[in-house]
Amino acid sequence: MILNSIYAAVASFAFAVLYHIKGKSMIFSAIGGGLGWFVYLILIRYNNSVTAALFWASITVAIYSEIMARVLKHPVTVFILCGIIPLVPGNGMYYTMYETIGGNLKKAGHWGFQTLMSAGSIAIAIVFVSSVTKLIKSRNILLKR
Repeated sequence: MILNSIYAAVASFAFAVLYHIKGKSMIFSAIGGGLGWFVYLILIRYNNSVTAALFWASITVAIYSEIMARVLKHPVTVFILCGIIPLVPGNGMYYTMYETIGGNLKKAGHWGFQTLMSAGSIAIAIVFVSSVTKLIKSRNILLKR
């Protein structure tokens, strides 16, 4: 699991290079990707739900990204984009198209539904953490007045 998480961190680092992220933000972006993949692997090992594992791994990446954005004074998207990359359901998209082109619409529908569930769980997790963070920030601003 640790070796796979290191591979995920390397992939996230490669996307940080691709997105022209500079300085130590590249390393922290890569750590986010490795952390998210590690959480995903742990949850998938003890739970058979891919969607739930992706949701909680995305929650972890989003919280990590919010924290690193405050610490390093960079936008959250710098860390979220690279951290989420290992979790993106690329194989589901590939197999959906493969089965569609092959004419097997039943399998294509199955893969497509699973891919939408996976992508939806990632998106909901990111929006959830972002919304909670904005609520906390606005509450702190109101309390300071």
